[in-house]
Amino acid sequence: MSLSRRPFAILLLALLLSACASHAPDSATAPPPAAAPTAAGSAWLDDVAAIAANRGSDARRGAILSRLDAAGLASAETAFTARDLAGMNLLATVSGGSGQPLLLLGAHYDQVDVGSGVTDNASGSAVVLSLARRLQQDPLQHHRVAVAFWDLEEKGLLGANAYVAEGGERPALYVNFDVFGWGDTVWMMSPDSGHPLATATRRAADTLGLHASIGERYPPTDHLAFLKAGWPAVSYSLVGKHEIPSILEMFTGKTPRAMPKVMQVIHSERDTLAEVDPAAVETAIDAIEAALREWDAGAG
Repeated sequence: MSLSRRPFAILLLALLLSACASHAPDSATAPPPAAAPTAAGSAWLDDVAAIAANRGSDARRGAILSRLDAAGLASAETAFTARDLAGMNLLATVSGGSGQPLLLLGAHYDQVDVGSGVTDNASGSAVVLSLARRLQQDPLQHHRVAVAFWDLEEKGLLGANAYVAEGGERPALYVNFDVFGWGDTVWMMSPDSGHPLATATRRAADTLGLHASIGERYPPTDHLAFLKAGWPAVSYSLVGKHEIPSILEMFTGKTPRAMPKVMQVIHSERDTLAEVDPAAVETAIDAIEAALREWDAGAG
């Protein structure tokens, strides 16, 4: 999740430091102890651990590439240069025929210099890997699927911007994942709260005992590169329901009453495996897979 390239970034960082010193987490809304994950949740956690064990984009991308290879997914690296920085995006074909419209799933894999980059954003990259395996084994009916892992998001969404600007295929829909490590709420950025995928997400979340929060107000991340080009895009995070109002307050320059967990964790030494809840993530991945399948079926 990018903080550094927004107009209010300096104010936000000052608020973050002062709030960390003067506010404690809201213990009254602390989540219950995490449930034990099943095999799918454990696989997600293994992916996160493998990505986050590495520092630097080359090594983190290498961990993702090895998992794509193990799944038998053909991939390609695409180099780009932006703002005098060299980056490398990684894309892979998952399923579907060449004549079908493209569903592109993506997440950034780079990290800031502090912490292990688990929640931001090995978590989202691992969600994309999980969905890739599922949609490879049981393809969608009406869309082909590809996945993308973006570099240099933390420097201003540079990898996703390069894809859009340098001839990347326009998808029927781009679905982004950023900060997806714990919580009871699937937070979906959608310009249209009545979009068929938004409706399907509400239904799937409710069925699986999750909350869904859907709307335009959402922190900046790679989906913006697509939306600014006029390409359809949404983004998902997984957080606690009580965190969202405080997160949005911070991204508008306000000081929240209680510091949300996500703003204590990302871009800090706390961004480690100890903070994530693979059982909660597994349930959320199930919900998003179900929503994508409902959306795809409606396109037939």
